[in-house]
Amino acid sequence: MYQTVKRTFDIVASGIALVVLLPIWLIVIIGIEISDPGPVFYFSNRVSKNNKVFRMYKFRSMRVDINANEKSLRPDQDRIFPFGRLIRATKIDELPQLLNVFLGDMTIVGPRPAAVDQISITRGGENAIVASVKAGLTSPAALYDYLYGDIIEDEDEYMEKVAPTRLALDRYYVEKQSITYDIKLIWYTVRCILGIVIRRPPIRILEEMISAIDGDRRALEEVKA
Repeated sequence: MYQTVKRTFDIVASGIALVVLLPIWLIVIIGIEISDPGPVFYFSNRVSKNNKVFRMYKFRSMRVDINANEKSLRPDQDRIFPFGRLIRATKIDELPQLLNVFLGDMTIVGPRPAAVDQISITRGGENAIVASVKAGLTSPAALYDYLYGDIIEDEDEYMEKVAPTRLALDRYYVEKQSITYDIKLIWYTVRCILGIVIRRPPIRILEEMISAIDGDRRALEEVKA
């Protein structure tokens, strides 16, 4: 029943959102072309349920670099153009993934899709359980990464401070998933985006994510600072 309700919600919600948010799509397309002329969309291979590879869509927020790769869990900060930073901060760059949700590649709530080069990190070992569910737009790990991980640019520091908690939260979601929890996470996502925009990150949500897995609480002090 849960999976049926979830898929029905995904189809209805993503279909409505694709239509309602069309004006924002047009604004973003114009903004990208003015800020950094080139392809509007970014396409990449990602893995979802059972490590099935699919093509994920995003608005492009980085300058094109034919030599770039996705082996790092962190975005190349030097390549992000100004308008790209804005759409990344507000998660508008993720809007095209509503099409992935509508097509069934992704779901609205679920662990973030992993790059093919990162399967050994994000879906290996004890994290193999994460491959039992569809990848999603938002999740506890995604919120933790948004509130805390995004302020850390150094790859080594990120792997030490953020990655372990992020991976643990993916496992936590697989065990905790339910209709009520999914609704809660959607609401939390809205609150987090608004909080980041007005520069008042919802510390209570970050604390809840950390407490759920008894994670490293240094994140709270660093975000508050």
